[in-house]
Amino acid sequence: MTFPDQNFDNIAAFSRAYFDQLNRAVATVDNTKLQEAALTLGSAFDQRASIYVCGNGGSAAISNHFICDHLKGVQTDTKVLPRIVSLVSNTETITAVANDISYDDVFVYQLATLAASGDVLVTISSSGDSENVVRAVQWAKGNGCKTICMTGFGGGRTAALADINLHVEGDNYGIVEDIHQSLMHILAQFLRLQWIDSDLIAEKKF
Repeated sequence: MTFPDQNFDNIAAFSRAYFDQLNRAVATVDNTKLQEAALTLGSAFDQRASIYVCGNGGSAAISNHFICDHLKGVQTDTKVLPRIVSLVSNTETITAVANDISYDDVFVYQLATLAASGDVLVTISSSGDSENVVRAVQWAKGNGCKTICMTGFGGGRTAALADINLHVEGDNYGIVEDIHQSLMHILAQFLRLQWIDSDLIAEKKF
């Protein structure tokens, strides 16, 4: 069943229904895959490998937020020096590639220029089927990069291609994006906890 599938008389009723659907969708996230994602990112931090992040629309915003929480957040009170690059943050490069080549190549062009074997690509796509994201995952897999793909709806091609697929069973963009954002925060805060002095945890803000 899709959500929403009816009109609502008031925002309180819609809010209750929305949060109910959100809780149902959260329960579909595979915690084994989430652990694999944490280990992959943690290993990349340890090895000073680069982590690239991309997505479109709301997922682009989550990609940029990923940098803040994983570069600044994880580094705070630890000795970790994460290397994180958002493939959606350089408007000049994105528009140049889109204009001169194709919007489908805006992420893969940057990856082919910057990434190396052993790096990690994180993609965020509710449909899992955005062509520019799919091409980035295909390039990464063909060039020795690990891939972590957050998806929703039917999962799309990136769900099938991913080394690690963090899938949310939901068909509402807001709900899927809310959980993708939460997964981004969960990964960042969990990884910070692995390196921070345990005596500092209760004193610090997360």
